[in-house]
Amino acid sequence: MITPGIRTGFLFTASLMLLVVTGFDPQPQEHPYNPTSDSLRYEGEVHIRNVKQLTFGGNNAEAYWSFDDEHLVFQSDWADINGQGCDQIYIMDPETVGTGGSSDYQLASTGLGRTTCSFFMPGNEKVIYGSTHESSRECPPPVMFGLGRYVWPIYEAYDIYIANTDGSEVELFIGGSGYDAEATVSPDGKYIVFTSTRSGDLELWRYDMKTGDLLQLTDDLGYDGGAFFSRDSQQIVWRASRPTGEHAEVYKSLLQDNLVEPSELNIFVADIDGSNVRQVTNLPGANWAPFFHPDGDRILFTSNHNSLSEGGRLFAVFMIGTDGEGLTQITHSGRFDAFPMFSYDGTRLVFSSNRNGSRTDSDDTNVFVADWVESP
Repeated sequence: MITPGIRTGFLFTASLMLLVVTGFDPQPQEHPYNPTSDSLRYEGEVHIRNVKQLTFGGNNAEAYWSFDDEHLVFQSDWADINGQGCDQIYIMDPETVGTGGSSDYQLASTGLGRTTCSFFMPGNEKVIYGSTHESSRECPPPVMFGLGRYVWPIYEAYDIYIANTDGSEVELFIGGSGYDAEATVSPDGKYIVFTSTRSGDLELWRYDMKTGDLLQLTDDLGYDGGAFFSRDSQQIVWRASRPTGEHAEVYKSLLQDNLVEPSELNIFVADIDGSNVRQVTNLPGANWAPFFHPDGDRILFTSNHNSLSEGGRLFAVFMIGTDGEGLTQITHSGRFDAFPMFSYDGTRLVFSSNRNGSRTDSDDTNVFVADWVESP
């Protein structure tokens, strides 16, 4: 999803500020490192090392850290742990996961309907996630569309639920008419940002944890979704489409059928009240799944902009400054790499990928964790 030189003085100042403001010390690891033993790490991946595979089949994605960095919550349709046939929510400990025994994964959703976009709540004892289970116990029907078109379903049955990490005490948290999903929590625990069609378009909304008040953050035509907060809880970053002309008519027509075609997306940032909106990327293709670097001045995101001439099916993780400068490719597997998230202490990165130890082609998307190397 390409690193310019940075002056030594700037590196020192930035490192000092990271340590003081966030507690994240971006110094290189002191221990010797043997890249030949890091079989899941590809040449050019200088910012990650000690890559560990955490799931071993099916589709596993959107793995996000607990606030204490001890667990990950993720969605999976992997048949070895999920007999439902569509995504359910699971929790795992990345330190104790072995080679995929079912006891390594705790079901946190109901096992009914389809789920998406889970996230830990403050205190790490509860999670929120989108689910269709109250509409139907079965998986929603798959979307069938024209040949060569890739669309995402926007299931109106999705509402946001809260549950204990063992799946008990499930309660409706944010609901209403239309699609409500893609919820994440601010590090200070004050707000939740989520995507909803309650105003007629796919917009970002903010939920106040103390008062329950809702604030609409976006109002431009297009898909606004997948938002996350910066480490200081003062900014949000998200993916958005901004269709115009004929593309706008196509977008509105698809949305009437509860569909969206995510082929043209870019990364945006704003203050947490929706003000001071800035477009960060201006790249072709789909640029999505953004997450703030711990310093708040850079963003990791997923993109296929450099593979469009080959069909755009290869996605990699990139990093860019919030000013749109310094585009750097982070992953180089030549396969699908996406959904990056830093641990709260800034030392590890979790992501999803089609990579595997044998370096063979695979349709399986698994969760991986790696040490983050700030200054290779």
